[in-house]
Amino acid sequence: MMPIEGRARRFGDDINTDYIITSRRKRESLDPQYLRRYLFEELDPAFAATALAGDVIVAGANFGCGSAMEVAVTAVIGAGIPAVLARSFSRTYYRNAVNNGLLPVICDTARISDGDRLLIEPAAVRNLTTGEILAAEPLSGIMLDIITAGGIVAYLCEHGDFPNR
Repeated sequence: MMPIEGRARRFGDDINTDYIITSRRKRESLDPQYLRRYLFEELDPAFAATALAGDVIVAGANFGCGSAMEVAVTAVIGAGIPAVLARSFSRTYYRNAVNNGLLPVICDTARISDGDRLLIEPAAVRNLTTGEILAAEPLSGIMLDIITAGGIVAYLCEHGDFPNR
């Protein structure tokens, strides 16, 4: 899974789950391929049409705040977005991301601009556009294993259980 290279798609602070995908959309369908068409529609109605597989969401503080709806992660995954970089995440969104195979990266995103090319490695983010290297909070080995497997269900199907610690 690592490294990941992609184009930055920039958002600000306090992006709540209803901004990621409105709750009314989950009443229509839970299919990630359906939901991807409405990703961030409340903030940027053109976003979904311009999102490319491999793009990376870059946000400020408190990404994924609000409700605990898991569909706010699966809609991002459905769009082919492998990672979200933010200064901080709501704990629920962070855990939902790991459990569904979306890489949450905590780092200083202040100097990443929309459209920058990024290379995400386990402990760093390299801005290929500016040359800057940003330290990233490392994830535990088991979290990386879960994300690499495609989520907790895929991990358990492959391994049967978690390693004894």
